[in-house]
Amino acid sequence: MPIQPALFETHEIRRVYDETSETWWFSVVDIIQVLTQQPDYQTARKYWNKLKERLGKEGSESVTNCHRLKLPAADGKNYLTDVATAETLLRLVQSVPSPKAEPIKLWLAKVGYERMQEMADPALSLDRARETWQKHGRSEKWIQQRMTGQETRNKLTDYWTNHDIKKGEEFAILTNIIHQEWSGVSVKAHKTMKGLQSHNLRDHMSEAELIFTALAELSTRQIAETDEATGMAENKVAATKGGAIAKQARQALEAKTNRPMVSADNFLPPGKTLRPKAVKKDGEKK
Repeated sequence: MPIQPALFETHEIRRVYDETSETWWFSVVDIIQVLTQQPDYQTARKYWNKLKERLGKEGSESVTNCHRLKLPAADGKNYLTDVATAETLLRLVQSVPSPKAEPIKLWLAKVGYERMQEMADPALSLDRARETWQKHGRSEKWIQQRMTGQETRNKLTDYWTNHDIKKGEEFAILTNIIHQEWSGVSVKAHKTMKGLQSHNLRDHMSEAELIFTALAELSTRQIAETDEATGMAENKVAATKGGAIAKQARQALEAKTNRPMVSADNFLPPGKTLRPKAVKKDGEKK
């Protein structure tokens, strides 16, 4: 399902959640449009381009910390858009003289505070997610499995954080190793298979995919704990071993049911699903 924009007053701020780095990314132009109080999006975009050029010449880290991800536009299509974290946006706001600067800062701080609340009490995050899944028609059985899997994921990332693994790229690398090992496809390829773009892959997994993902991540954590894995090299080994355990379980079930467990099915509304591309799995040729 598409992620709903965040609201600042009456303005929609487009955003995307990167599940591998567990980070919210917000549209920079949407924030600039609020700050400059421009009714026209294109004018705000031009303002941002000039500001980005100036900050780039000054060597500002705020610009280098921005990324380009696909976000939905007014025409319903997804386009590459400059995005930044709440932390980076707080620095960018200081470069734009605007009466909206302080309200935006408070709003961004609130976004960060809500995330800190959820980190301190994961139940808050799960409760909010449960309400969203119910609104989108997920079954209670699916929701329970999704929540169980998220708890397993949180325990694994807590271990990584405490054993010299950095959030962001290193989280993403290890997550992809686990996923590739158990499913036979990378996270990106699995999303392509399902016709997903700026969506959370786990929100579009089948019950079986959620179970195997949880098994792989549970196995990875327990192996890492047993081996006292620290740093990327040792945790890569644990990730490969953990994913392999779930892979064996998947292949055993597929042999008994004669049905693939890695599916192209998703929960996108009718007419929104992209045509899935052929994806190589378990070393097979396309």
